Amino acid sequence: MSAVSVENGGGKTPRGAISIRAVSKIYDPDGARVLAVDDCSMEIEAGEFCVIVGPSGCGKTTLLNAIAGFHGISAGEIHLDGELLCNSSQVPKPGSDRIVVFQNGALFPWFTVLENITFGPVMQGAASKKDAEEKALHMMGQMGLKGIAHNYPSEISSGMRRRVEIARAMMNDPRVLLLDEPFRAMDALTKTVVHQFLLDVYDRNKTTVFFITHDLDEAIFLGSKVYIMTTRPATIKKVLSVDIPRPRDFRVLASTAYQRLRTECIAAVHEEAVKAFKAGEREM
Repeated sequence: MSAVSVENGGGKTPRGAISIRAVSKIYDPDGARVLAVDDCSMEIEAGEFCVIVGPSGCGKTTLLNAIAGFHGISAGEIHLDGELLCNSSQVPKPGSDRIVVFQNGALFPWFTVLENITFGPVMQGAASKKDAEEKALHMMGQMGLKGIAHNYPSEISSGMRRRVEIARAMMNDPRVLLLDEPFRAMDALTKTVVHQFLLDVYDRNKTTVFFITHDLDEAIFLGSKVYIMTTRPATIKKVLSVDIPRPRDFRVLASTAYQRLRTECIAAVHEEAVKAFKAGEREM
């Protein structure tokens, strides 16, 4: 399958299983020695939509950065599809198999939407410009982005820009899609629309998703599992399996299962948020 494939057919072997084994991370080990993550373990199945929630500063992004290859870990191991990604002596490297969509966006303002989406595969030699553009236009049609191929990022809405970033990420057929609070600054109505497009992409591709958020409604609506983290130093406090059938739409928000999970999630997160506040944690 080519690097620009976006369809995950039924015969394709699931990819993107992440095993986080007793991981710890100390920032400034020779000085302040801030223990951000302590003995954290998670088993994320290939094709799982994994959502991480917890108090600000608890270490959620620390785990994402380690998986992405932006920094190493102090103890433990992280494996991807059974292969060692990093440990205390092996620093991970970023790769096109693990693509990050950031909170503040990262589109090139001097490129059109189509140029942004096709940039990676064309520059890496993974696809010709013609093939990449054909695939990008097909994907844009699926994501409600028809008619904006030649617009620049400044000429489209924030919701469209975020969909463009997701489309660009999926062009490399990644094993893992890493999203760090990508919809945080959006109004509720825009967020609802973008959620549905993200779920449509997930349902078609079943790419493993590692999604960080503070929004508990968002976590339950999108996730297969919700991992609730303790205040710093972070470890896993609770794992909620979201037993709401897919495909999902806004109607699940009124379901008994959704309300039950929301109540359970709020209780667990609130307890940790109180601890974080008492410990003096603040939003960076």
